[in-house]
Amino acid sequence: MRDVLQHGGPDGCGSYISESNGLALSHRRLSIIELSALGHQPMANDDESIWITYNGEIYNFAEIKDELRQAGVCFRGNSDTEVLLKAYEKWGMEALQKFRGMWAFAIWDVRSELLILCRDRIGVKPLYWYWENGLFLFASELKAFHQHPGFRRNLDLKSVADYLRYGYIPAPATIFQNTYKLEPGMYLKLDRSGNIHKSRYWSIETIYLGSDRPEGTDQEVELELEKLFKEAFTLRLVSDVPVGMFLSGGIDSTLVTALLQKESRDPIRTFTIGFHEGAFNEAHHAKKIASWLGTEHTEYYCTVKEALEIIPTLPEIYDEPFADASAIPTYLVSRLARNQVKVCLSADGGDEFFCGYPKYRLLGRRLRESRYALLARAARLVLPLLSPEAVDAAYRKIAAPFWRANGFKDRYKKLRAILNSGSVLAQSVIASSFFLDEDLRMMGLETPEWPDPEESPLDPVTAMMLYDAQTYLPDDILVKVDRAGMAVALENREPLLDHRVLEFAASLPLRHKIRNGTSKYILKSILYRYVPQELAERPKQGFGIPMYDWFRRGLKPLYDHYLSEERIRSEGLFCWETLKRMHDDFDQDRGLNHHKLWSLLMFEMWREKWM
Repeated sequence: MRDVLQHGGPDGCGSYISESNGLALSHRRLSIIELSALGHQPMANDDESIWITYNGEIYNFAEIKDELRQAGVCFRGNSDTEVLLKAYEKWGMEALQKFRGMWAFAIWDVRSELLILCRDRIGVKPLYWYWENGLFLFASELKAFHQHPGFRRNLDLKSVADYLRYGYIPAPATIFQNTYKLEPGMYLKLDRSGNIHKSRYWSIETIYLGSDRPEGTDQEVELELEKLFKEAFTLRLVSDVPVGMFLSGGIDSTLVTALLQKESRDPIRTFTIGFHEGAFNEAHHAKKIASWLGTEHTEYYCTVKEALEIIPTLPEIYDEPFADASAIPTYLVSRLARNQVKVCLSADGGDEFFCGYPKYRLLGRRLRESRYALLARAARLVLPLLSPEAVDAAYRKIAAPFWRANGFKDRYKKLRAILNSGSVLAQSVIASSFFLDEDLRMMGLETPEWPDPEESPLDPVTAMMLYDAQTYLPDDILVKVDRAGMAVALENREPLLDHRVLEFAASLPLRHKIRNGTSKYILKSILYRYVPQELAERPKQGFGIPMYDWFRRGLKPLYDHYLSEERIRSEGLFCWETLKRMHDDFDQDRGLNHHKLWSLLMFEMWREKWM
């Protein structure tokens, strides 16, 4: 179980086994802080009454260490692991309130025979657990469980449907029954009697609901946020090994890089992946930003051939079905950075906490304007009265000039579902989904329940941001970045997700995040003090890849093999007739959303690898 995770921890390993309690802790080490043997794990306190195995970084460990020393606590080394361990020994779980960082750890408290699992506030680091027939397993990645003879690999069909809908599986579920993700901001206790208790120690929702920040001028608010940024960003440079930065040239990564470079004497090392397909290429933007800021910049252009070579490795890297195709460039840029550094900063979280996604603006405002509200009400009244044939005929007539547009057929179905929904949050989920309810039913799967936003007192835009921060961010974005980095032994750090930054962002009135149609308003106001607006301002692109072009050119053999009639019928999970229609729509360029076939391909490749 330990050594199957060697890719993420090649620098050392260790185990602790308590035969009297039937418990074992193991660890693979990626040496970042305290490179000597004094950082070895699992680590015990002085009398070996407490043991820990830990993945992550406590960035403010030096400050906590000083506080503990003043209280008479002695230390053997300089690792944040020892600080975490001694902090728990001194303060118990209250120590969590002092930590600024990312973590997944297990503590075995011999005194009370208590096993404690804990995950960081926003979910940067992963933590899985399994509980069945008296067997309790936990690990950073699901692949470790497969090494245990007692682990039973039974598919959770609800999770299969969730995966097809979202492209990932929301916590706490996983693809397997009796197997779970520990949710961000929570810890779990397993006692000597086998009782499991879960507790929440931090919640961004609570902060959104309870925040009441006094009003200040724009300049005062911006200066306060900028101060928090500088503090959080600088903390994430704490390391005994070289540190770099992923730079896309977008608002978020440019802001982080600009503030870091301003405070640094030496050029920051920045890394970018580019594509030869112009519509998806961000590398030229990043190069201009890097040149302006004076970073030590490295870029690499990905080809179709390289992408095809990486695809077969994705089920190994993402050992749960995962359909975010930007995992390919994320892996490539991680591999590129690992040639020069052992730690790299990313700029995830800006969209979810500062209103960056276009859907927030479109759904939060336009559907509330009178003409859109009238259209939505009319659609909810009229569409159910029409036969599917009549609706389809009308749609074909109106949409005939655009019929062959990439994904147009599915876009129409999605728009119809959005107009039929009375909830802005449900509309947001629909807008981001691959398979809709009608698609899932046609595939032979039950449809998971939609989120119920009606009870939320938050405004629609804030409710959408909160939902994405609790689901899409930890279960897609952070999974993508963490696994890609660990696959090449690169630690990724997320400076925008410092909890003090998030608490400040959650307390800000919406007008600081979106104003006069401008999203990320406050981030841009801060950024333009460091980078000329004309250099940084450009339409939002996202870290996407030219999926449709690549599919047309290179992926057909994979589709034909993994989505064949023989395979699908023998597995008995998906309706072959529905899948064949989708495949035919794609082959004949009839407006199918290509993400659907990609998600099915990723599922079948995962199933072949792990089932």
